[in-house]
Amino acid sequence: MKTEEILKYNNHRPFNCPTKPWTIYQEWNKAIFLHWEVDAEVIQEMLPKTLTVDIINGKAWVSIVAFDMNNVRLRYLPKPPYISDFQEINIRTYVVCSGKPSVYFFSMEANNKLSCKIIKQVSKFPYRYSKMNRDETSYHSKNTNLNEAFSVEYTLDNVHVVKDETDKWLTERYAVFQNYKNKIIEYDVHHIEWPMQNIICTSIVVDYPRFTFLNNIPDKIHYSSGVQVLTWDKKEHKK
Repeated sequence: MKTEEILKYNNHRPFNCPTKPWTIYQEWNKAIFLHWEVDAEVIQEMLPKTLTVDIINGKAWVSIVAFDMNNVRLRYLPKPPYISDFQEINIRTYVVCSGKPSVYFFSMEANNKLSCKIIKQVSKFPYRYSKMNRDETSYHSKNTNLNEAFSVEYTLDNVHVVKDETDKWLTERYAVFQNYKNKIIEYDVHHIEWPMQNIICTSIVVDYPRFTFLNNIPDKIHYSSGVQVLTWDKKEHKK
């Protein structure tokens, strides 16, 4: 889909796209979402004071999203070699800031060392390197420095997924707020509504000692073939 067409699909958004031109194109493909309900007080204590934990039905949520990042490039430029395609896993929660329902990243890891270094420097997101591999039925990650591991084995089918309110609340997020030194940085993003496909996980291993509320039995699971994503320049706010 051409970027001009992507921008026309906006009725699903909770707030409007920025009026300025977007700056970065990327694709989030073959995405596996694992979601856990968590007490809101626990999450609020882990957030910068500027951010307020977002809740639905009285609960906060934390998600692991494992996907393929592809074709990262600046507007009007071709994708640079070696750093534009990699596998990524992020651990995120859901927040509200400046009236925007958004996400906040506890952790971001990728399997390309150079990509981690460059994107972390430019975006200020908490990227780090981990060994990863995936195929059509599995996704595995290992970080020996932090003694962290993630593994999921799965099958897909073409059963239509009817999204409920919580499904959309968890996946349709169009801003990121992240702390960096003495600032909060904000990014706006846009994509069409996530297409959802049925996924059956036959094995899940979640081993992140830093996040004791994550276990091998998520409360919700999603899978998407992916979306094309437009991102705007970061904004900076004081904490």
